[in-house]
Amino acid sequence: MYVGTLSFDLLLGDVRSLKEKRSVVRPIVAELQRKYAVSAAEVGGQDLYRRAEIGLAVVSGDAGHLTDVLDRCERMVAARPEVELLSVRRRLHGDDD
Repeated sequence: MYVGTLSFDLLLGDVRSLKEKRSVVRPIVAELQRKYAVSAAEVGGQDLYRRAEIGLAVVSGDAGHLTDVLDRCERMVAARPEVELLSVRRRLHGDDD
């Protein structure tokens, strides 16, 4: 069994309130969950309206499949025009960990 996690540090575009921030972050989290069957949530920067941290986790029996899902999630977030991807942290854990 393999567990993979990604953490995205995002700079949001023209956002002036926490309400506008939610309107940008929620669709990204929902798309990650719907398209890739991962657990995803905003995990940091909740009090900052121009920054967001989104974390996700996925479990798989196959390391190759896990890496593929994480790669697709990263490409999807990086391609969103309303956010700038500042950094990505990736962790993989296997049975040996």
